[in-house]
Amino acid sequence: MPSALMEPTTLFELRLASRMSRLGTETAFEVLNRARALEKQGKEIIHLEIGEPDFDTPSNVVEAGVDALRKGWTHYGPSAGLPDLRQTIADYVSRTRKVPVSSDEVVVVPGGKPIIFFTILALIDSEDEVIYPNPGFPIYESMIEYVGGRAVPIPLREERDFSLDVKELASLITDRTKLIILNSPHNPTGGVLTRQDIVAVAEAIGDRNILVLSDEIYSRLIYDGEHFSIMSVPGFKERTILLDGFSKTYAMTGWRMGYGVMRPDLATHITRLMTNSNSCTASFTQMAGIEALRGDQSSVDKMSNEFRHRRDVFVAGLNKIKGFSCRMPRGAFYVFPNITKTGWSSKKLADALLEQAGVAGLAGTAFGAYGEGYLRFSVANSLENLNKALARIEDWVGKNLR
Repeated sequence: MPSALMEPTTLFELRLASRMSRLGTETAFEVLNRARALEKQGKEIIHLEIGEPDFDTPSNVVEAGVDALRKGWTHYGPSAGLPDLRQTIADYVSRTRKVPVSSDEVVVVPGGKPIIFFTILALIDSEDEVIYPNPGFPIYESMIEYVGGRAVPIPLREERDFSLDVKELASLITDRTKLIILNSPHNPTGGVLTRQDIVAVAEAIGDRNILVLSDEIYSRLIYDGEHFSIMSVPGFKERTILLDGFSKTYAMTGWRMGYGVMRPDLATHITRLMTNSNSCTASFTQMAGIEALRGDQSSVDKMSNEFRHRRDVFVAGLNKIKGFSCRMPRGAFYVFPNITKTGWSSKKLADALLEQAGVAGLAGTAFGAYGEGYLRFSVANSLENLNKALARIEDWVGKNLR
């Protein structure tokens, strides 16, 4: 007779906190899992679903990490990050955003998402309003709703090259608006906010006590014009939480390292959230991060130039396929084609291309309601595979769309 310890756990109802029903997900990882399941069945899948550079981490950065391991950087560090890395980041942000930044304004975290998570946890109470881009990175909306805030979407429309309408943004600001989220270059569209756009956003906010979470994780992957941060606008440094990191720029997604730059009093509270959750970011990865920022940057330029070339080829190819039309993204490594003329919904078409054509992409609705009518493909794959994906999509369209 089985012991009580072996009884199935389903005898006991799992009683989740109600807030778990408000927690969303990131569909890219779900589609990746489905694609891998198909691969286990022997199907060849071209992966254009995940937002991850296909390049190796630069060798000098890898060597710095290995050296750090050998030198014993394998123990706890300060919750806010190692002092040398925080100073290196402060110097880098001071130089690139042209504002003075000190190390006590920097918090290092394992990846970029914790800055989103911690910022919203620290600032947003029930019914506080947060304006966020839609379509946009799904974790924004997920976290706002998780903490009981009110998620207020600012639509990003194709006719504006997926840049927000500042007048529309201004109309959404109320007395309950506590935070505005900006993302440029933008995931999933590749849109970029110009200096003029950013200054207009700052003017729309005016002297209101509203903070801005500026997600600039793709700031080094911009193809037209120069990156400009709202942190650089006079009077906005103390109202900006800058999110940046190493994953996209240095192909360090698995190293799990990002950072936030913010006023010191807020940094203290974000650090307490780090203490209560992760304790600290891995010490040896932080030593590699110092090398990433201080060392040779040629790998970043090489990767950016390659993404630009792939973007050009893939957009041109998509625009030749019946029912598809695609604007040229100005940053990041995504393309966001309009598929309304196919007559198919985004989810249905994305599922069909995965299961029948072996091309893994994401429905635009994975990024919010305003993503309906679009798909997102990552060009972080070889040119050979991108061309193969175009051929497969075109073949599938020829057989299934009349």
